[in-house]
Amino acid sequence: MAKKKKIKGHRKIAFLLGTVGKIQKAKLDKAAKNCANSSEKTLRGILEYAKDTEWGKAHNYSKILEAKNFEELVELWQKYQPVSDYEDLRPSIERHKNGEENILFPGKPMMYATTSGTTKEPKWIPITNEYYGNVYSKMTKLWLYSFYMHRKHVYEGKCTSIVGKAIEGAAPDGTVCGSVSGVTRRDCPEFIKGLYAETADVYAISDYKARYYTIMRNGIEQDVHLLVTANPSTIVEMQNNANEFFDQYVTDIENGTLNKDLKIEPEVRAKLEPLYSPNPERAKELRELKAKYGDKILPKHYWPNLQVLTTWKCGNTHVYMDKFKDSFPKEMLHQEFGYFASECRAGLVMNGGDDTVLFPHMHYFEFTAQEDLDNPNPKFYQLHELEVGKRYCIYVTTYAGLYRYNMNDLVEVTGKYNTIPTIQFIQKVNGIISMTGEKVHERQFIEAVREAEAETGIKTKFFVGFADIQDSVYHLYFEFADKDIDQGKAEDFTKVVDAKLKKINVEYEAKRDSFRVKDPITHILQSESFETYKARCIEMGARDGQFKLNLLMQDEKRHAMFKDLIRK
Repeated sequence: MAKKKKIKGHRKIAFLLGTVGKIQKAKLDKAAKNCANSSEKTLRGILEYAKDTEWGKAHNYSKILEAKNFEELVELWQKYQPVSDYEDLRPSIERHKNGEENILFPGKPMMYATTSGTTKEPKWIPITNEYYGNVYSKMTKLWLYSFYMHRKHVYEGKCTSIVGKAIEGAAPDGTVCGSVSGVTRRDCPEFIKGLYAETADVYAISDYKARYYTIMRNGIEQDVHLLVTANPSTIVEMQNNANEFFDQYVTDIENGTLNKDLKIEPEVRAKLEPLYSPNPERAKELRELKAKYGDKILPKHYWPNLQVLTTWKCGNTHVYMDKFKDSFPKEMLHQEFGYFASECRAGLVMNGGDDTVLFPHMHYFEFTAQEDLDNPNPKFYQLHELEVGKRYCIYVTTYAGLYRYNMNDLVEVTGKYNTIPTIQFIQKVNGIISMTGEKVHERQFIEAVREAEAETGIKTKFFVGFADIQDSVYHLYFEFADKDIDQGKAEDFTKVVDAKLKKINVEYEAKRDSFRVKDPITHILQSESFETYKARCIEMGARDGQFKLNLLMQDEKRHAMFKDLIRK
């Protein structure tokens, strides 16, 4: 077992984080006393900030600001500012990218966060200095403090984190694009940088496997107390890497080296290698663990003092979490990463659980009820009007040029933080498939598979479904835990899934019974199909921290990739 050695300066780190964290928590608590007042103040602030831009003038922001109260403000806001999505903003963002100023917001952005869009062209989400300084920077301080609130020893050991590359390219005018998490990691205070088991240079490694190897080679050498990555599938990848290369890690740690066979850019390797020194003591500990646990060595063995793991836990992520549910120390806190997207970081988890507290003093929020999904003129609710237990679609307005921006996310209100509603992410609204009016939700598909597993005793390691609108049929892909499952048994399993889905969704039942949706087609996937698919996506340029996979899709490009993973 690793000896518990407190890192140098841990008291200073805890003190400084406590100081800045308490300041931001006090601001949150003040906003939470009356979230309606906070929302009004934020909306007025954003309107004032953007009123003299081309967008602000076109949408009468100065006139909206003449409102005498919140009710009038909302009325004018909804009158003059329509709901938007990225395609509505794209022309203005393209002008910013080509060097124009004062279009969506004053001046130009400090950077762009790139992410996948609904078209073949990616989204370039602007990040302004105003937004980065007053939201990301301040929220990160409170986020780090929140870990300390629940686990007092969290900063007595190292932190391993997985973030995107800070700079990945640039717009035509030279403004950089990349990962906000990478920039936040790069620009964190010096006293925080000492926490990390890895340096920021690691994230410049292009090769997917080499990057994971280096992160884990660094992490396994350390007494890690905090593990940070948004995507739980990344944890699966880290563990797979550890299983494959554990012996090589030990050799590198013993000798103070970095595997020469890895595909690491020479300039990156030149920065990393001088940081290593021989550590025979830790190598001996790891060899003893391998002798004791063999191929079943897990993070709880080499990181027995881990205090906090933070990943997404809501939505469909439990599919991945099932793969590592017994891998970590029982006493560890597994905290939800929080409702976070490239477009905005809407709030934080403050209770150590799964509920995100929205931050009305940093963003302006609006909502439509789930039952109004198909309504062309839905009612819009303010933050203080939400009801616990109900589900809503969320719209955000930010200091970075997003105005009544449809996040296409369905969230559920789970409780209150004083007057502020807390939420959990349920699913993407575009996770709903409807070839001919059946409106199958991704969550319904997942539920049907789980019920089929319970009824048949057949377990899946991974599954995914695709709608083929040309043939009006669903293709269901399964990787079974039992590798001996043949096509006949797999098709019998699909029949049970189909029956369960009919019971869950009456519209699906009607369309199936009327033959408007044909019998689903069954495919058996090869071993490690999800891991292979993800690796291919990363190799093609997808960013690990933003990697998402809906388990029910209408997407021929992704469908073709899974067709290639069918068991031969």
